[in-house]
Amino acid sequence: MAHSWNDDVRLAHVLADVADNLSMDRFGAIDLEVSTKPDMSYVTESDEAVEEAIRRQLKTARTRDVVLGEEQGEVEGSTGSHERRWIIDPIDGTANFVRGVPVWATLIGLEEAGEIVVGCVSAPALGRRWWASKGGGAFTGKSFMQAREIRVSRVADLEAASFSYSSLGGWDDIDKADALRALMRRCWRTRAYGDFWSYMMLAEGAVDIAAEPELKLWDMAALDVIVTEAGGRFTSLAGQPGPWGPDALATNGRLHDAAMAYLGHFPDDGPHDELWGDEPEGDDPPEQPPDDNVRTLDFSRSWGDPDAP
Repeated sequence: MAHSWNDDVRLAHVLADVADNLSMDRFGAIDLEVSTKPDMSYVTESDEAVEEAIRRQLKTARTRDVVLGEEQGEVEGSTGSHERRWIIDPIDGTANFVRGVPVWATLIGLEEAGEIVVGCVSAPALGRRWWASKGGGAFTGKSFMQAREIRVSRVADLEAASFSYSSLGGWDDIDKADALRALMRRCWRTRAYGDFWSYMMLAEGAVDIAAEPELKLWDMAALDVIVTEAGGRFTSLAGQPGPWGPDALATNGRLHDAAMAYLGHFPDDGPHDELWGDEPEGDDPPEQPPDDNVRTLDFSRSWGDPDAP
């Protein structure tokens, strides 16, 4: 019988409910306390309050589990075991939260034996929530009992693909700014939806490629299992599966190699997969015949084998 993480998924929803209540209570507050970390990223009183509340809940409900959070770091459970670890980003998209932009979310992931097995993303200002468990599928809805399953798209050509990113910043630092712009020119549509939202729309089939050049584990853990359970692929820019690298590339699976040909980044001290080069062969999309003014685009979701025609 396959292992089920339903109890952990239900707990993740409880944690998300607690987080939603706290974060929404301060969203848009004129007296919101905001400071900067050493890396100049924002942190608010709500980031700290949400993480602390989640930690209190886990200390009672999962006393043996390790908890890793963006604001307080890693704290061991009661037994010292590292078999299970909850990975928390209390507010992903803090800059949006500070400015009153509703695109932010609490990210809750569970790692077991070195693999992310549960993910929950709750965006209360958008009225949206997504979750998944290993082997259990990916879903969106109001609650565990009120949900619909989600799947990635079947788009197989870059010329028909929608590509989402967070910003142009950071790509210069890894010498991929030109490659990023080349990929953007190649794709049918590009938008900077940003942060968690790019990946959740990818899991729903509304976006086909999402990538960021600099991330932390808590930024990615919950996203990874939701994307993969929806039928997509989630790797680092060096092709390492999962959220374990310093960056991310997520696709519907069909487009992963094509996107990696542009964005693949292999630092000198890391492994280099010979399947992908650092730059694609040519930047421009293939020319269409001059009289070909109509194209048929397939934006359907993938419910079977992602490699099937």
